[in-house]
Amino acid sequence: MAAIDPVTALCKAEAHDHNQGSGLFIPPSASSGRSKLHGRAFYESIGSPKMVLAPMVDQSEFAWRMLTRSFMSPGMSKSLLAYSPMLHSRLFMDKPKFRESHFQPVKTTLPSKSEPQDVANVTKSDLYLDGNPAFDRPLVVQFCANSPTELLEAARHVQSYCDAVDLNLGCPQGIARKGHYGAFLQEEWDLVYNLINTLHKELDIPVTAKVRILETKEKTLEYAENLLAAGASILTVHGRQRDQKGHNTGLADWSVIRYLRDNLPPDTVIFANGNILTHEDLEHCLAETGADGVMSAEGNLCDPAIFSEPPSIGKEGREYWRGRDEKGGYRMDAVFRRYMEIIYKYILEVPSPKRRPLYLPTDPQQSPEPCEDESKGRDDSEGQPPVKKQKREKPPKVTSPNLVPMQAHLFHLLRPLVSKHVNVRDALAKCRVGDIAAFEHVLTLVEEAVETGLREYGAKTNKDVGLPHSDEPTTAQNTGAETSEGTVAMVRRPWWVCQPYVRPLPKEALEKGAIQLSKKEKARLEREEAETKEAGLTPEGRIEPLSLGGNSGSVVDIPREGVVCG
Repeated sequence: MAAIDPVTALCKAEAHDHNQGSGLFIPPSASSGRSKLHGRAFYESIGSPKMVLAPMVDQSEFAWRMLTRSFMSPGMSKSLLAYSPMLHSRLFMDKPKFRESHFQPVKTTLPSKSEPQDVANVTKSDLYLDGNPAFDRPLVVQFCANSPTELLEAARHVQSYCDAVDLNLGCPQGIARKGHYGAFLQEEWDLVYNLINTLHKELDIPVTAKVRILETKEKTLEYAENLLAAGASILTVHGRQRDQKGHNTGLADWSVIRYLRDNLPPDTVIFANGNILTHEDLEHCLAETGADGVMSAEGNLCDPAIFSEPPSIGKEGREYWRGRDEKGGYRMDAVFRRYMEIIYKYILEVPSPKRRPLYLPTDPQQSPEPCEDESKGRDDSEGQPPVKKQKREKPPKVTSPNLVPMQAHLFHLLRPLVSKHVNVRDALAKCRVGDIAAFEHVLTLVEEAVETGLREYGAKTNKDVGLPHSDEPTTAQNTGAETSEGTVAMVRRPWWVCQPYVRPLPKEALEKGAIQLSKKEKARLEREEAETKEAGLTPEGRIEPLSLGGNSGSVVDIPREGVVCG
């Protein structure tokens, strides 16, 4: 019997219950005779998930959520609670094109008015991607806002297609300061209360909130109590303060989250966020903080399999690599393939290309594929008069929320590989939104690079690959993991394996003279910024102005790929 790929297996298993019964879609908000659940009752109703995929601007979209879920067994995929990318409430309320390019729960455009009757006649066949109960649940949709009215109107558009709506109170970026939202509302407790309380009273589904810690644990506790009093069902607490961003990110303070756990009512549902680099960090965080769930953002971008248990020894298959020291991870070519399969299946809705199996060193040696006829593609115009170039029509702009983030996702995923194989980096930098052939070319280059890496690894001795000379386990205590260099030593894998990106030490410590970066570390930072710019990306993220139209002439700045809002 032919093997079924993980993506197909996942969607088949999760679609079974969804396909039973009538063809009419019954949204959560329309369940007859059932009052809206709140707090722990709501949390338990969605399966008490302990793993949470963070809301990330242009990075936690449907395709990436599906990729993350695909590494979990079909029965466990719904134990992952996922958040949508942060959406701007005013734009989502006012602009149909903005809604269409950021949230696609049905195959037609969301109605201009967010009234209950708008979904009364929606059938299962009308459902599309975001929040589809067959494969994209549980799901929370996150908004940023500073107006209760605008937030409510925006939330009503999505309440039939998700399990809860979240208010972003954690974005620390300058765009949030300018737009008056995110972490820059944390001094305005009355406004924050009204934002949450309005949704709590008027929305058909629960409201949750994501925050950063304040200057003291006592002040953070007061702030959390205000959010709970307003009606928040779940609190996600990022253990960093508002000024901890960029080179000043530093470490999240789990002790503040533990303080909240110990001092808030016992039935309060808390998610912890920050310092999650590997799968092992999930359980460590739960134990240290006492939180109900753990949220991962950047750790997931570098390794979308971070929430899944690694395969047992001897069961690695072609996708998972395990070294002689028994440490391992998913191969970048395997994850890239899965990502492309999801793009073909759900976004493009066309069959994916036929592919040969991923390379394994144990495969029988194959004859090299015949080279193409060199005469093909040869320029025979030498000696001929130059041909006037034809003006090409500009291709239409692609706005799919699942195609726009592809390049940024792959730079995160392939970071160690592209630093070694500049041909892959250059090819990826040339990819344009929607140019699937270009991304397929990059995939081919990645597969070739991984095969080269595996061959080189197989030819090395134990000494060459850096195996330890004793049975002493590698821990934070014996590697000096209090420093970024120590952490890198703990989590480093070969460049063809998915692995976390470890940020350097905070910039403010350098400015105070408490520490000094080596010339090598400074050069690394400068090189990474240069590579990011060369790839057409912005080191701290890209901001895109969007006109609201009308007579006001107002322009709203929209965070795009690379901006960490939370």
